[in-house]
Amino acid sequence: MSRFTDIQEEMNKTEELLSIFEQKFVAHPWHGVSIGENAPEEIKTFVEINPTDQIKYEIDKESGHIFIDRPQKYSNIVPALYGFVPQTYCDKKVAAFCMEKSGRADIVGDADPLDVIVLTERHVDRGNILVDCIPVGGFRMIDGGEADDKIIAVLKDDQAYGDIRNIEDLPSKVVDRVKHFFLTYKENPNNDGSDKKVEITHTYGRDEALEVIKLSNEDYLDVYGDINKRFKEALSAVVSES
Repeated sequence: MSRFTDIQEEMNKTEELLSIFEQKFVAHPWHGVSIGENAPEEIKTFVEINPTDQIKYEIDKESGHIFIDRPQKYSNIVPALYGFVPQTYCDKKVAAFCMEKSGRADIVGDADPLDVIVLTERHVDRGNILVDCIPVGGFRMIDGGEADDKIIAVLKDDQAYGDIRNIEDLPSKVVDRVKHFFLTYKENPNNDGSDKKVEITHTYGRDEALEVIKLSNEDYLDVYGDINKRFKEALSAVVSES
């Protein structure tokens, strides 16, 4: 009976420590934030860049802070909220799916979280925020031999886009604008051949977008495991040793 009581006390201490950590510290936006309870049909996106930015911001993978990757090289400005899905990673499964669908060979994942662009009719003038959104499609983008899918989503409950569930229901000119951005934002106007070749082989709908999200989450778990489970196990080990 006493052993059962000891185990119960250890569990209570672990849960208390978990609660304190959650209250005391901001979660790492890639590892510490959930992909979303209803993923892949509804996902969280961490926004790094908004349409007013002329700087390319990116997450520092180690610390979770946002850093300046570079000023935008040319005149292209991101046409909507741009960020990534927490607890996703583009690796072997995403690359294999890209090769299957594109018929290409020797494609690898880009070793980054899955990119998302979120459409909304509202003006959002800041990044470093989390938004709930609904995937409706995506672009199968290959960047220098790397699978670099771009998921297109709509902001949940948005008055203009919130009811859309498939990319075919979006205005074609909106999709074209987003596509043009991704094809040209790295393009050197001198066309001297110094840039990596970026191409979009397919524009796909909701079902493929959900599959890419699912595979990227599986790639993440294959590489990093269940972070919350690992953290809880580590805390339990510390408590049991104390």
